[in-house]
Amino acid sequence: MQPLYILLLIVAYFTVLIGISYITGKSADNKTFFKANNSSPWYLVAFGMIGASLSGVTFISVPGWIETDSMSYFQMVLGYVVGYAIIGLVLLPLYYKLNLTSIYTYLQDRFGNYSYKTGASFFLLSRIVGAAFRLFLVANVLQAILFDAYGVPFWVTVSITILLIWLYTFKGGIKTIVWTDTLQTLFMLIAVGVCIYTISSEMKIDNLFTYVADSELSKTFFFEDVKAGNYFWKQFLAGAFIAVVMTGLDQDMMQKNLTCRNLKDAQKNMFWFTIVLVIVNFFFLALGVLLTDYAQQNGIDAHKDQLFPIIATQGNLGLATALFFLLGLIAAAYSSADSALTSLTTSFSIDILEIDKKKDKNEQEKIRKKIHIIFSLVLIATILVFKYFIADASVIAKIFTFAGYTYGPLLGLYAFGMFTKLKVKDKLVPAICLIAPVLTYMISYYSKEKLGFDFGFFVLVLNGFLTFIGLYLAKK
Repeated sequence: MQPLYILLLIVAYFTVLIGISYITGKSADNKTFFKANNSSPWYLVAFGMIGASLSGVTFISVPGWIETDSMSYFQMVLGYVVGYAIIGLVLLPLYYKLNLTSIYTYLQDRFGNYSYKTGASFFLLSRIVGAAFRLFLVANVLQAILFDAYGVPFWVTVSITILLIWLYTFKGGIKTIVWTDTLQTLFMLIAVGVCIYTISSEMKIDNLFTYVADSELSKTFFFEDVKAGNYFWKQFLAGAFIAVVMTGLDQDMMQKNLTCRNLKDAQKNMFWFTIVLVIVNFFFLALGVLLTDYAQQNGIDAHKDQLFPIIATQGNLGLATALFFLLGLIAAAYSSADSALTSLTTSFSIDILEIDKKKDKNEQEKIRKKIHIIFSLVLIATILVFKYFIADASVIAKIFTFAGYTYGPLLGLYAFGMFTKLKVKDKLVPAICLIAPVLTYMISYYSKEKLGFDFGFFVLVLNGFLTFIGLYLAKK
């Protein structure tokens, strides 16, 4: 694949996004940036959230899991359905009733200022690490297949990447993202469809569903070993809780929902989003089965995260497949990164600086624009730290996993707030939310080492439970 083709694709791609930004950013103010003037069509929000949920990491990693874990990930996807139902029936009514811009404002009303700042800070930390890691992976791919050929240093690649995101989000914010994410989700799904079609044709597969069902790699449900990380109930329940915290308690994802015209539209958005997400994840796993078998049949030495990129770009599937793969990867990465930058700006502006309490709207807008630039620079710096100071990919993966620990305290805070009427000693909340993840890590580590019991993704539930207990002990 010639670097010139890739460069032309990227230029065309961002020209379209910037064009959308120009149209949606006209007469934009802070209300537009934060909540899109509560005018977003629910069906656009639902479709666009698919791309934001399926980041570049998912685009690459889910098909690569098939070789070692079969289709066990679908157990977690089924758990997502329960989690999204809780969001639609419990959390969204609460957010719309309180007319929130930042969902963490709830913690201030329920517990106090220390709890409020703690919840927002945990979100900021986890979203910075998560967004930077996703962009790091994509920047690495772009560096290898494009910018190295032109002698462009990695730090320039990263800076250009973030600059482009800033360029099409700085004015319209979430209003722009609702539309660009819709387009990027479409690109991503077309890319997956093209790859499935070309591989199926190459392998002469008549019926995809029959082929996947008959494959030894299609085993989905695992009830045999309760200690294993892929045990059904462990993954199913973890999926439900992950959906609640990483969507329902995440400003990034909820900010899109809060742009809908009313609660009813937001709930319709969650309902259809859930259905489409389950279907899309199935096709990602089916693609993983095809890729794994294709690699074995053609003697291609590619595994895990390298499986999809190597076959798509070097597997003799044609230029179109390679270009669509790259288009899908870029779309998946940027649809999560642009909303992350916007939500970081929103949360810091509203939760930490509380600019909504300033009377001068011009001053509010000036501060918000400065914060948007600052977080762009923070993302660049974080990505460069991953590249130059944490070169070991396994260590980077552990850092990304560690980001999941930051959602546990949010789970505990919201669960305690919504399911009890107790008050807490607000000043103790930051300490409780710091201690809970540490205890979670220790329990998880020793459980696996001494008892052979792998908590897997269930550490999130343990983390939330320990936070809940800590809040109960700190009750007034």
